[in-house]
Amino acid sequence: MKKVFYYEKSIGKIGIGEDTGVITDVFFGEYALPYTVKVLETDLIKEASKQIDEYLMGFREKFDLPIFAEGTPFQQMVWKALMTIPYGETRSYKDIAVQIGKAKACRAIGMANNRNPISIIIPCHRVIGSKGELVGYGGGLDIKERLLRLEGIKLAGKKVIIS
Repeated sequence: MKKVFYYEKSIGKIGIGEDTGVITDVFFGEYALPYTVKVLETDLIKEASKQIDEYLMGFREKFDLPIFAEGTPFQQMVWKALMTIPYGETRSYKDIAVQIGKAKACRAIGMANNRNPISIIIPCHRVIGSKGELVGYGGGLDIKERLLRLEGIKLAGKKVIIS
C-alpha cells in the first residue's frame, strides 16, 4: 500500500510518497488521496524529508534515495535525462530533446517535465526556455525561481543569465 506524508517546508507544503521501499512522489500542496493511499510517515519518507531539508538549506547537492517514477517509456527517458543536469546548472527543453535523440520533441519534453512525479529529486526545475526564461513548474514559478537561486543560478528578472 502506498503511503504519503506531508511536511511544511520553507517553500511551502510538500507531500512525499513511498511504495514498496522507493520514493514515488514529491509534490507541492495537499491533494485528495485515493482510498488506496495511507497517510503515514515511514522511515524512508522521513529520510527523504531530511534530505530535502538539507537541499533547501544548501547542504546537499545530490539525493541518495531509492526512487521510482511511474510513467511512459518516453517520460522515463526524459526523467532520466533530467537526473543528469548537475546542481547549479540549467538545460533548455531543446537541450533535453537533443540529449535523448528526439531533437524536435521540445513540446513533448515539456509535457513529460510537467508530469514528473518526484519534483526536486528529479530536478525538473533546472529546465528553462530556450531564451533563458523561466517557464512552467508544478509548484509555481516562484518556487522554481527560489530553487534555482538556491543552487546559485543567476536570474535577471525572470530570465536565467547564461554566461
